Amino acid sequence: MSEPRRQSRSGARSGASSVGAAKRGHARVGVVDVGSNSVRLVVYEALSRSPAYFFNEKVLCGLGADLGATGRLSPEGRARALLALRRFAALARFMDIDVLDGVATAAVREASDGPEFVEEVERETGLRLRVASGEDEARLASQGVLMGWPDADGLVADLGGASLELSRVGLGQVGRGVTLPLGPLRLMGIDGGPAAQDALIDASFASVRGVLGNPGGRIYLVGGSWRALAKLHMTRIGYPIQVLHEFELPAEQMLALAEEVAAMTPEALLREMSSSRDRIAVTPAGARVLAGLIRAARPARVAVSAFGLREGVLYEHLPEALRQQDPLLSAARQMERRLSRFPGFGAELAAFVWPLFPSASLARRRLIEAACVLNDVAWNAHPDYRDQAVFESVYRANLSGIGHAERAWIGATLRYRYKSGGGGRPAAPALALLSEAEQAEARLLGRTIRLGAMLSGSAPGVLPSCSLSVDADALTLRLGGEAGALAGEMVEKRLASVAETVGRPPRLVIDDGAAAAAG
Repeated sequence: MSEPRRQSRSGARSGASSVGAAKRGHARVGVVDVGSNSVRLVVYEALSRSPAYFFNEKVLCGLGADLGATGRLSPEGRARALLALRRFAALARFMDIDVLDGVATAAVREASDGPEFVEEVERETGLRLRVASGEDEARLASQGVLMGWPDADGLVADLGGASLELSRVGLGQVGRGVTLPLGPLRLMGIDGGPAAQDALIDASFASVRGVLGNPGGRIYLVGGSWRALAKLHMTRIGYPIQVLHEFELPAEQMLALAEEVAAMTPEALLREMSSSRDRIAVTPAGARVLAGLIRAARPARVAVSAFGLREGVLYEHLPEALRQQDPLLSAARQMERRLSRFPGFGAELAAFVWPLFPSASLARRRLIEAACVLNDVAWNAHPDYRDQAVFESVYRANLSGIGHAERAWIGATLRYRYKSGGGGRPAAPALALLSEAEQAEARLLGRTIRLGAMLSGSAPGVLPSCSLSVDADALTLRLGGEAGALAGEMVEKRLASVAETVGRPPRLVIDDGAAAAAG
């Protein structure tokens, strides 16, 4: 029999029993985000440093559409939100969710009938919403950015329907947060048109100069309106990686885009954007706020974070040990466990390739390790297309803690893991993000991974008896113990390919120290 339903740490009722978690071996967490424009349920498959999205549904309710004019929640938005929340609570029960955490933000916080709405939601659905203060909202959004971007350093700006939250992040910590009345729904209700909107925007940013920081830093953008802007730009320029997380532009380019979109009509945007009409309707106002923010803060670069408040809520549920994990390597290991033939082989492969990269920086070493862990995730694709499949699976994967050029580098590495010479395939557009030196480094790692995988059959326990070394005379592969029986023509061929890449002759040493020229 299931245990009684319990409360999460936040006070939200859980959607399932702990028995379900015990059967799966992990806790499934749902977050309900009741915002001023949208109401969303996101279910995370487990408590993990790299969130896996089990389910994601959003309804654009417009709860805060009337807030500026009436001080109350929109009646239509309130009805739509309650309907969505009934569905979300039912889904949580059917999905065997262990913790369901509900958060309401600016519209519910500021509306005179907000407390009444919170009571109605609990009465009708059993979901207890915590109403976040402006500072809480800023903190949660910043925790979400750090969840996906551990080394983030700069200003986090989270634009919701009714408000804008700002806080600074750096060294893994979140600074004091502030909230400003600059949400698109609120701006669109101001009398006086663009001039009045700009006046409010400028005055608001002038009041928080201390939070904006010094010129020349980076702004991390959170919020659907700003993601829509970035998506528009990516589509216009044919950007090779259609992943919003960690996409960034020089501030002057983002400012020009924001100013252009702020002057556009929703009808004009509809011809260029694939977003819903409700999202497009608020995008010009969101662009106007972004333009004002860039002019006020004067950053060097502006980046987009796909993580925000909901991931910040998940972060609160993580044990400290998980918080300290590297999100990229955590995600890579999850993919390895799920998709590879021999989970755990990637760690042995990484130890095998290290001698060829003695001067790699710490940043590059984590990418090398991630590539090794991911080396086998496309093993069951068609042999003729494994190189393409692994490239696609990596550079479009739900990875965090990794920039777009880094995605392309890992993808290029694993393409060489399957096709040492490129196989006559057309170059992937994403490779344009890499310099020639970076592509050469990816080629070397990919060919070395190919050698290690072929030598061992990707089976754990082989490579610890083998070693690579390079000096002025040769690239040497040593096979110790039982691994000596694995020598053969294919191993010599793969070794020769790596040796050619480093510009040394290959040498194979088997077990008893007897050396043989390879290839």
